[in-house]
Amino acid sequence: MTTPPLPPEKSSQRFRPSRHRFDVPPEPGITPGAAPAPRRAPWDKGLFAGGHPVQTGFFLTLGVGIALLGFYVLTNVGSLAGWVVTAAFIALGLDPIVRWLEARGLPRPLAVSIVILALALAMTAFIVLVVPRMVNQAQQFMDTIPQLVNQFMGSSFFEALDERFNIAATFEQTVASWRTQLSTNQDLLGGMFGSVVSVGGVVINAVTGTIIVMALSLYFLFSLPMAKAWGYRLAPASRRARVQRLGDQMINGVGNYVVGQACVAVINASVAFILMTVTGVPYATLLVLFVAVLAFIPLVGGVLAGILVTLFAILGGWDTVLPFALCYFAYLQIEAYFVSPRIMKRAVAVPGAVAVIAVAAGGALWGILGAVIAIPTAAAGLLLVREVFVPRQDAR
Repeated sequence: MTTPPLPPEKSSQRFRPSRHRFDVPPEPGITPGAAPAPRRAPWDKGLFAGGHPVQTGFFLTLGVGIALLGFYVLTNVGSLAGWVVTAAFIALGLDPIVRWLEARGLPRPLAVSIVILALALAMTAFIVLVVPRMVNQAQQFMDTIPQLVNQFMGSSFFEALDERFNIAATFEQTVASWRTQLSTNQDLLGGMFGSVVSVGGVVINAVTGTIIVMALSLYFLFSLPMAKAWGYRLAPASRRARVQRLGDQMINGVGNYVVGQACVAVINASVAFILMTVTGVPYATLLVLFVAVLAFIPLVGGVLAGILVTLFAILGGWDTVLPFALCYFAYLQIEAYFVSPRIMKRAVAVPGAVAVIAVAAGGALWGILGAVIAIPTAAAGLLLVREVFVPRQDAR
């Protein structure tokens, strides 16, 4: 007896490999013309009902315990939270480029692959072409430190300070004390060994964090539409459209800010490198990395970068310091009034006072990462105040 052949669609489904996905549930159907279900206040039934005081107290205590547990976890996994925030920030920064490629007809996986490949090629070129010169200049700077110290100690300025504060004798006594402790104190040697082990742990932690951030950035970039869809589905159906609109505005604003600030930082570092090369500032290739990192910090980053390079320019003499300082700080004015407004016109808009306070608070709480993400966070808060809080207050 022969088995009848399966229909084409069933036969293809029979041998098709299946992969379970955590998809977003479909929207519930709404009958046209049907009245919406009445909304019930939270105190009408459930935990806040007047007839269940023990149940209410138990669940309130449980909520406080969960909140304390969450606070304990967050305070003890600060590095992990920093990695996640950094990865999400990178993914949001690359998302506008991916959306631009999608608008040109490319599917999202292909667009993400192109962006990641371009980023990898840029990083490879930077490591191959720039990093060796930076390492060479760093070694040269370390070799010249003893000579610089000797020149400073032989200058008239140091002699004047030594006559007043007796700095040289105090320094020699301190060095002699360290030598004595190093030769006689075994605990000091153990402490130095522990310091070396701690430095090794810091290096391993940095490498691990870099790998985790790269992996999470790729995952966030690929799954950003699905994550947004899930986040919007958690909102009530009556407010879902408004939540989606506000969420898209915040996400797009953060992404445009990251791309815009990266462009401003690259332009700033390029101008600084050209000025350092023309005016003869030593260790220009080494300094340009610090300039790019500092220039990514809004408002104060460019000024800090200018001060740092000006201090190094002193090694080349006043004929190097004055031209560089005048030209670079003049460029900062051009950047503030012409370059940055044109690049950041599609990004977030934050008042100056709020931006300064946000950068200062973010830097105090979370270092450079906190200062970088402070302005997008402040912009998201201002958007919620403008779109949610103010209309609610006006409706009362």
